[in-house]
Amino acid sequence: MSYLGSHSSAQTDDPYRGDTGEVSGIYRPADGIDALVRPKSTATFVAPGSATDGRFGLFRWQMAPRAGGPSAHFHRTFSESFYVLDGTVRLYNGEKWIDATAGDFLFVPEGGVHAFRNDSDAPADMLILFAPGSPRENYFQELAEVADKGLTLSPEEWKDLYARHDQFMVDG
Repeated sequence: MSYLGSHSSAQTDDPYRGDTGEVSGIYRPADGIDALVRPKSTATFVAPGSATDGRFGLFRWQMAPRAGGPSAHFHRTFSESFYVLDGTVRLYNGEKWIDATAGDFLFVPEGGVHAFRNDSDAPADMLILFAPGSPRENYFQELAEVADKGLTLSPEEWKDLYARHDQFMVDG
């Protein structure tokens, strides 16, 4: 079996076929990584799609005790994976809620219904991986803007906001 990894110069279906490799690593020092700090959570945009040629996005999501989380939803154009670093994160896999702890992992393909939240009395910390690297940071920043401005959106406005960011809420 052989493996042909991807070429790093631009998102492409053409694998790198050179014989010597290339200098193409992307280093992001901690002081250059943006974070969105909210009262109950912090989203650290470790590697947004803009830093990975759109191949993936990697965020760290830190939640205060009883921080809650999004309702059940799905995405049409990207998968989402969750890796718990610390604490207990309740992950919904489309069928049932699972109390995931450090080292637990959930992969959700495109179209997969899912949700997450912290219902515990302790902080929780996880990594979220999006593939391909859609600009999810824009979604979280827009939600923060709605909250910061005290806006009240109509159901249709919420639906439009979600649709702009490939977020489709599921009843129940």
